[in-house]
This record gives sequence, C-alpha cells and structure tokens, in this order.
Amino acid sequence: MASISRVYVGRITGMPVRNPDGDSIGRVRDIVVRLRPHGVPSRALGLLVQMTDKRQVFMPMLRVAAFEPQEILLTSGQVSLRQFKPRAGEKTVIGDIVGTQVQVDDPELDGLHGTPQEITDLEIERTRTRDWVVSRAAVLGPKKGFRGRRDVNVTPWQHVHGVGVDDVSLDSDSELIAEFHEMHPADIANRMSELSTARRRRVANALDDELLADIIQELPDDDQAEVIDDMTIERAADILEEMDPDDAADLLHELDDDRADVLLELMAPEESKAVRRLMTFDADSVGGLMTSDPLIMQPTDTVAEALARARDPELPTSLASLVFVVRPPTATPTGHFLGSVHLQKLLREPPSTQIGGILDPDLPPLYPEDHYDTAARYFATYNLVSGPVIDDQGHLLGALSVDDLLDHMLPEDWREQDLRPDTEGNTQ
Repeated sequence: MASISRVYVGRITGMPVRNPDGDSIGRVRDIVVRLRPHGVPSRALGLLVQMTDKRQVFMPMLRVAAFEPQEILLTSGQVSLRQFKPRAGEKTVIGDIVGTQVQVDDPELDGLHGTPQEITDLEIERTRTRDWVVSRAAVLGPKKGFRGRRDVNVTPWQHVHGVGVDDVSLDSDSELIAEFHEMHPADIANRMSELSTARRRRVANALDDELLADIIQELPDDDQAEVIDDMTIERAADILEEMDPDDAADLLHELDDDRADVLLELMAPEESKAVRRLMTFDADSVGGLMTSDPLIMQPTDTVAEALARARDPELPTSLASLVFVVRPPTATPTGHFLGSVHLQKLLREPPSTQIGGILDPDLPPLYPEDHYDTAARYFATYNLVSGPVIDDQGHLLGALSVDDLLDHMLPEDWREQDLRPDTEGNTQ
C-alpha cells in the first residue's frame, strides 16, 4: 500500500507510532511546525510523540518512513528520549495554532473577506525534496442562523494571515533565514561567517536542525566549534545527530573533551556509536575521513531497488555514485564485503537484475589505516568519487568520498577564502 503524501494533523493525532519491527513506541499527540513569512514554505519539523511512559518526545520528520491509514512507521528504532521543549519560532498545531482567529484572503471565499475565522486543522504535504510543509488550513466561518451553525472551509495556507507569519516577515533575522532556504549550505556558511557573534547566535537558534547541521558542516573548524558552544547542550546533541557521522566526529575533536563526552552521551545510541568509532582513527588516515553511512545493499536486491535508493535526495552525490554490496548485517561494520556497483552500470542493466550478479570484480578497497595520500592516488587511478573502506576481516567500515578528501587536503583556511584567488594573492 502506498504511503500517504498529505494528511490533516487532526487525522493522525492519537495514531500509534511503530518502529521498523512493528513494535509500538507511543502515539502522536501533535505536529511541530515552524511558520515562515508569506512566500516561504512553513515546514512541519516533526511529531510530538507520547511514549508509553507518558513522556512527550520530538521525532524529526526525516525519521518518518510512512504515514499509513492506521499507523505511522519509522525508519529507525532509535528514539531520542529527551523531553520535548519548543524552541523560538516553533509552534504545535493542536496546542498553539488550532483555535487561532485569522483573516483569509482566498478568492474562492470572497464573501468571507474581512471576517475573522478560526483555524480548526492544518494539512501537511510531502514535497519532492522529502520536506513536509503546511499546505492548507481548515477554518470555521462566522456563526449563522438561530442555532449558530458554522461552516468549515478549506483554503491554501498562503491565504491565511494572523498566525504570527505577517509579524515574522518584518524581522530582519527572519528575512535572512527565508533567504537561506533558497541557498546552498556552503553559500549560507559564508554568509554566517560574516555575521556578528550575537546575530549568528540568534540566526542559528532560529534555524531548523537539519538545515543548521548542513550549514555547520560547511563552516571553518573554529566557527563550527563556536556555534556549537553557543547552544544549549541538548540542542547541540540534536544538531550532531543530524550531521554526517564523519563531520560530527571532526567537530567533537575541536571541542573541550568534557563537553564532547557529554554530547556523545546525550546523542541517540545509534548515532553516537558510529561517531565514537570514527573518532578512534587518526585524522590523516582514511578511517578518520570516511563516512559510516554509504549506500549499502544486499546481493539479492535488484537494480530497481538500488536506483531507488540512489535517488534519495538526502544522499550526497558522491555517495550515490557507488553501491556497496555486503552480506548481512548491512549496518557498518557490515557482514562480508562482496563488491560494488557503479551507478552507470545500474543504468545499463534490466531493473529486475540482482545486483550481486553485476559486481565490479577489479576494484580494490581502501583500508582505514591508509594515509590520505594513498586515497588521492586511489581516486586518480580508478576515476572514482567514492570508494569502499574495509577492515582486515573483509567487513565494510564505510566509504571515503573525494569531497571529504579534498576538504582535508586543502589549507585549513580554505573555507574563509573566495572561490578564485587572483594573481596577486587577493581573492575575488
């Protein structure tokens, strides 16, 4: 059964939330959203889930695998057990927005212009980029007749005014954040590094966890540590969970040892385990540069399934170029590594072909103790943008991408420079 791509929040309130094994972990009590100025999508950030012990925790939308008619399925069984506390700019739909008096300028509801209406529910919709955004609002019109009947009307979200959105648009920080949502994280990082310390702190506190994690990964090392140090310890742990494990490990190396230890303890065990493993390798080695989350599949999976995984917009381009095939388990360190299949090879094979039968037999692996110079020669020799990293027992530990290698080989201050230096040593 196909999962639902749009749903009213009131419809899913009370639904059970289940892990990939089908076990119930709690029930949905609300949806957390961040409202944006008009013209900028207002995003649904995650579920507010009441656990079996009555504690309410936040579940990011990226952890939701599917909304089914009677339940919600997660992509992982690991759940952060920290009590939910709303941040600046965050609102819950049922708790904060439903019941709000608003104005509606929908041309389809022309007779109600200028008449206060009451929000009774919000619809959220999944976009092609896997974000969930507020798409429509159900509103109660004015009372009619002797019995005070009120009609329910549905209107696109951009026609609703008075839920804080209009006020937000007047704030310069919010205008900057709205602009950030249209930019590449590396370009946002450049803008962030130019802000005053106070303003950078305000903007970072207002950004969504996923976007802020992407931005931090593009900042110079010192700025990364400064941004994380300015946060509450709980928010810092949330951000580290959203970062790529290798970037999170590099950042923790920049922090005070005591703070780094506390952050690792606060992170979800599934996330911190991978980061701890990466932190054991030398910074100049392949193991210290690799990521533990490449595209990993089993030999019985088909070409069609592999291509579907490669299309995941959350997967970096370099890691989408190569599928690593292993025996179970598929979490790193995996079962025995069998080989890899390049994306171009997948595009030339019938969709029903099992990928175990089309492995590249001639591609050697990298080893975690290899120096980054060895990795550079490896990529140049085999014309690749990523490569498998295995241990002496033949288990896949992760993958090294050429972008992470270049990041390490460039001068430490390369992020602080413009793209093209001129002939006199200036930048432009």
